Amino acid sequence: MKKLLKIILLIVGVYVFLYVNNHWIVITERTYESEKIPKSFEGFRITQVSDLHDALFGENQKKLIEKVRNTKPDAIFITGDLIDSNRYDLEQSLTAVRGFVEIADVYYVIGNHEVAINQVDEIYDALQKLGVHILPNAAVLLERGGEKIAVAGIEDPLNGADTQIMLNTAMAHVPKEFFTALLAHRPEKFDIYTKNEIDLVFAGHAHGGQIRIPLVGGLIAPGQGFFPEYTAGFYEENQTTMNVNRGLGNSGAPFRIFNFPEIVVVELKAK
Repeated sequence: MKKLLKIILLIVGVYVFLYVNNHWIVITERTYESEKIPKSFEGFRITQVSDLHDALFGENQKKLIEKVRNTKPDAIFITGDLIDSNRYDLEQSLTAVRGFVEIADVYYVIGNHEVAINQVDEIYDALQKLGVHILPNAAVLLERGGEKIAVAGIEDPLNGADTQIMLNTAMAHVPKEFFTALLAHRPEKFDIYTKNEIDLVFAGHAHGGQIRIPLVGGLIAPGQGFFPEYTAGFYEENQTTMNVNRGLGNSGAPFRIFNFPEIVVVELKAK
């Protein structure tokens, strides 16, 4: 009887551990400071959501929407894999986006899963109808107090396009002196972002390394293999800073371990 009780307690303990690791959304706040940020954008808050993979957080995504609302964003960036190619449920993910667009302007780029499901046009059309600003190798200028910054986005290279060529297209009409935030799904392309002197990159894709080993980091990430270099946080080289979001959902692997779903807030500071 005692042995059975221990087994039951072990099963319950494992279930609770996995449930918390995969449903407890954490908010990570970071500050980015640069001389290129105009004074009128001092304190501008960008909330990044990445790699939802059709995951569900509360009825009608209520938990996720409220978490994003509580970050008080001036803009919301969605950096790909909104859906999952293994269990495509666009409507479930759109439920979250419907909540986001009521909070702030939303900007979006695709990830590899949107390409893999071969439904990019359908996804773009649905998001545009909701008022989302899609950035398929394109850029827009945000204006505040008569000053401007650029927000650019590139598509995922699974579409067969070269990342440098996509970046050239996106940045073609952006004045070099403008501060630029880039939405780009893949962190493993950091060398290209750096070579192009992009100021601040928002990436996802790595899922935090899926399993995070204390004091070591992520275990494995697509495009980077075991013990990947870019899984979470700020990475800096020359004048480029890249923020990698651990994401919210899962795809190939069903569970996160020591790796809570994450929303990232980056507040801009004028230096």
